[in-house]
Amino acid sequence: MSATVEETIQYASDKSPNQQRRTVRIGICGLGTVGSGTVNVMRRNAEDIAARCGRPLEIVQIGARRDNPACDTSQVNVSREIFDVASNPDVDILVELIGGTTVARELILTAIRNGKHIVTANKALIAEHGNELFAAAAEQGVSIAYEAAVAGGIPIIKSLREGLVGNRIQWLAGIINGTGNYILSEMRDKGRTFEEALAQAQALGYAEADPTFDVEGIDAAHKLVIMASLAFRMPFAFDKVYTEGISGISSEDIRYAEELGYRIKHLGIARGTEQGVELRVHPTLIPERRLIASVNGVMNAVLVNGDAVGPTLYYGAGAGAEATASAVIADIVDVARTLEATPDQRVPLAGVAEGSQSASEVLPMEEVVTSYYLRISAHDKPGVMSQVAKICSDQGISIEALIQHEPAEGEALVPVVILTSRAKEARLREAVAQIEALDTVEGEVVRIRVEPLG
Repeated sequence: MSATVEETIQYASDKSPNQQRRTVRIGICGLGTVGSGTVNVMRRNAEDIAARCGRPLEIVQIGARRDNPACDTSQVNVSREIFDVASNPDVDILVELIGGTTVARELILTAIRNGKHIVTANKALIAEHGNELFAAAAEQGVSIAYEAAVAGGIPIIKSLREGLVGNRIQWLAGIINGTGNYILSEMRDKGRTFEEALAQAQALGYAEADPTFDVEGIDAAHKLVIMASLAFRMPFAFDKVYTEGISGISSEDIRYAEELGYRIKHLGIARGTEQGVELRVHPTLIPERRLIASVNGVMNAVLVNGDAVGPTLYYGAGAGAEATASAVIADIVDVARTLEATPDQRVPLAGVAEGSQSASEVLPMEEVVTSYYLRISAHDKPGVMSQVAKICSDQGISIEALIQHEPAEGEALVPVVILTSRAKEARLREAVAQIEALDTVEGEVVRIRVEPLG
């Protein structure tokens, strides 16, 4: 016969007689998609959550400008002033789900000053102000939990901070923006143009009216910075991430990539090198045989390579009300379990003890070494390829593969597609500049980086 929630909590109390296993009181700020999802899941699974936590959890206050018909708040104290939650002495854990970086930053700093633990899903806030917030939390002896800030319901933060603690992380690569992944999937599967796929994503609610954060890689850059901080024991360095979007990817490039045995994905990549840590977000050709190449639609996936465990893949829903709520509630439970613990008994906010972060520099993009896909629009004349090959050779770049089809009838230009050997970014840029200057070449050379991820 299974134990009741009360018996489970009593057992935990008996095993820890010096701890008061009182109800943990939660204040939620923000009642949008994730906020309403959190309320609904906490209510629906209250018994299971309490049993796993070893103590009951109660939402005692919600701060929101307006009600959300997606959840019932009739039994909860609702304030239209979110800062009321930050100053409420009855709140143990403040859950910040309002988004943005200005008001959210002040809200969290106010709550920290009032001795409250923090759970947040705010990737931009952590990536841009995490160093300041973590320092404030350490001074007050409170926790900041941020699992939901990266990849929705995928427990990648816990994996990096705890599950892979015995590893030296060598690199990680992630499809960490569902909107961009949906667009590239539509372009590949249905032959849509970028503009057509974006319009479809907006019609389905996957993309905002202004999709800049998603399609230009800013959202992915926020998430990459957070993962890299844990993986490489470094402070948050959002201002040093190289970011490139997918708006320049054409259906033509997707077809050529497939012909070469690759798929194009928008990846966030962090890699440790002797010279520094690479932090970059950009479209990438990856071999179609890799599992991550088959992650389509709005799904997310993160591939992490550790020296002991090798490559591990984390896959799941990267957004959505209940998927993200799952991560928020996991953080609430983690914080609640150690509410009475001293700071040195908790998992460190940055994954390492205070003062143990490394002084790793972020490697300038010009110094990054990788392979490249180049698509050149050239006149159908003898000698073009020899000119291109000489330019590449002069920069120490070898041509590993080549596609050159016959020009379409009536067309004077022929597309030439090249896969290069690994080369330093600075040398590739110089080679491209010289190729574009040739009289036999028209327009800009399309360049997409290639990663084996093996």
